[in-house]
Parts: sequence; structure tokens; C-alpha cells
Amino acid sequence: MLISFGNDIDEEVNQVAIAIHRELGSQSFEGFVESVPAYSSVGIFYNGEIVKQSNPTCKTAFEFVERYLKNILDKLSLNDLKNINSAIDVPVFYRGEDLGFVAQQHQLTTDEVIALHTGRTYKVFMIGFLPGFAYMGSVDSRLATPRKDSPRKIVPVGSVGIAGFQTGIYPQSSPGGWQLIGQTPIRIFDITKDWPCLFNPGDIVRFHSISESEFAELNEY
Repeated sequence: MLISFGNDIDEEVNQVAIAIHRELGSQSFEGFVESVPAYSSVGIFYNGEIVKQSNPTCKTAFEFVERYLKNILDKLSLNDLKNINSAIDVPVFYRGEDLGFVAQQHQLTTDEVIALHTGRTYKVFMIGFLPGFAYMGSVDSRLATPRKDSPRKIVPVGSVGIAGFQTGIYPQSSPGGWQLIGQTPIRIFDITKDWPCLFNPGDIVRFHSISESEFAELNEY
């Protein structure tokens, strides 16, 4: 089942989607599998057979899940929409191949790009594209830069990029078209951990600049 609030990327709408996701995580129903929040929607996955067996008075599993979700929506309060997580600090060595391009596009120095990128906190809107890839926003308007016209075949793991008003970190080496401004030495997705992803939807993230020697010392790859 999909709950959709339209197609706009809006922080308040996104927070409603995340609040529903959190509520399902704490108070799920028999047959619930998982929920996946996106920018302005939430996907709910469930085992229809189990749902129907647990709720024989409902004509269909869909009918029960729809009623359950409407009840969650009716009870959402402003407190559910507030961020409850502390900020996650991410070190970055700002040496990305596109750092100079981003600076040139906005008539900035590279130091100014770094200062603007590290000068605010970012919200994790959703996880997608790759396991552990967090779509975060919003960057300072002076840094907003479109994706590359032609994606790279390989983006190094840990690369920090900008696409439009969003910023993100590549958790694995992969193709990608974001403008690369730096690289973090920390592993943001580790399948050997009980919870492999460093970020969750709704998290607050901030970046700080490190030197090349600090990068080498902290490098987890």
C-alpha cells in the first residue's frame, strides 16, 4: 500500500511520512513486514494472508491496513513531527573532482564552497538509490548545482556530492552523476553490523572539514 502526499519535495510533508514510518515501527500490526518512507510518500508492505487471518471480520487485508493507517494519520500530533535524533557528525576531506567546478559555477572560491557546505545541518529525507544512500537537504542556495549531464561510470566509495539542493554520500563505489566535492573516510553502510546503515530518515547530519592526513588516519575502507 502507498500513502502519497503528492510529488513535491517539502520538509514538512516529508516529516509526516517519516512520522508514519516511525509509528509503524513502534506499533505494527500482525502481518506487517516493513514501511519505506520517501520524500512525500510511505510504502507499506504486509503479508495479506496473515493480516486476513488475524482480522477475519474484515473483507480484505487491504481494508484492514487502510483503516489502520487512517487511524495513525488521525492521531498524529505535532510532537510526532519533530526530529528526535541528535545530529550525526561526518568528517569530509574536501578534494572532490567537481569542487572547482561548483565554485566556478557560483563565482565562489573552493574555501567558500567548503564553508557553505559545512555551515549548516542537513535532514535525511529518505534512503534510496543504493543501500545506505541518504538524500539530504537542503544545501545553501549558493551551492545548488544540477547533476552532471553524463554520469560517471564509477564514483569512489564515500564520495560526498551535490545534486540540485541536495547533498549525499555514496556508500559504495557505483555509477553516479552528482557533483563530487569531497570524500568521507567513515563507512556509512556496513552489512556486518546489526543495523548496517549509519543514517535513517529524519536524521540530522552535519559535515566538518578534515585534512588529507586526518582522512588517512580515519579511513575505514
